[in-house]
This record gives sequence, C-alpha cells and structure tokens, in this order.
Amino acid sequence: QFLHQVDWGELDYLLIDLPPGTGDVQLSITQTVPLTGAVIVTTPQDVALQDARKAVLMFRQVRVNILGIVENMSYFQCPKCGEQTHVFSHGGGATTASKFGVAFLGEIPLAVAIREGGDAGKPVVAENPESPIAEAFVQIAGKVAAQVSIANRDSMAGPVIE
Repeated sequence: QFLHQVDWGELDYLLIDLPPGTGDVQLSITQTVPLTGAVIVTTPQDVALQDARKAVLMFRQVRVNILGIVENMSYFQCPKCGEQTHVFSHGGGATTASKFGVAFLGEIPLAVAIREGGDAGKPVVAENPESPIAEAFVQIAGKVAAQVSIANRDSMAGPVIE
C-alpha cells in the first residue's frame, strides 16, 4: 500500500531502506515494484559481510542490478586526536565489492553525530554540511546517482545488432 497508494508526485529517486538479509521483505519488494537497483549496506564484521554476500547473490538471482556496496561503521574517528580506530574491522565492504565486480560506494564512519541527528530528525548532512561525516554521505549519494544513470543507460540500450 505504501508504494502504490501514496501520491509521490514527481520523484528523481525513491530509496527504500530494507532490513538486513535476504528475507521475505526483499523478495516481496522485488516482485512488487520495478527496481533500478539495490545498494548493499554492510558493516565490516565477518557475519555482516556474509549477509551482504548473500544479498548480492539473491538480488542477482532475481535480476536486480547491484548499484554498489557501502561500508557503514567503517571506523571511529576520535574527536579529540583525530585517530581512526577500526572498531569492527575495516575494508570488508571494498573487498566484497571487488570480489563480486560491483562498485564500492564508500565508507560511513561510526559517529555519535549520525545517531544524534537521526534521533532529532536533523540529518548530519543538513545540520553540518561541511563536516567530514556529511561529505561521506554526499560522496556516496553522488556515486549512487552515477550508478543509477549507468543502469538506466544500459537498460535503454537494447540488444546489440550486428
């Protein structure tokens, strides 16, 4: 109902945040709505990367283009000294993207400002657009938009006639 009975008006993009994994929600969405593609979000932990790999395989099986992979909670940057700590490991998102031949869209740090902004309804990108955290989100959004453009171009190309 949410997808079909809401007047969305003119949209450039509609992003649907799904729960992790390869369950009924993902399958229902792929069967109900034409999708341009999927962005797989993972954390660098091995168990999360296993879910990300399963998600890539599932979306490929149902013929949904993988736009890329994002590594969330990639690192914690100390606000006092600037040192990065890889709390949950690091680099698994990029490695998984490379293994599956999809774009690595970027890293989001583990940051209190992201949680606080979400809780207050004031996203860090809107509240502090010059911050490195906001810049990470903006760069990823640009890469997703580029991947959507590529997917749309490829879907309009049609078969090659020799």
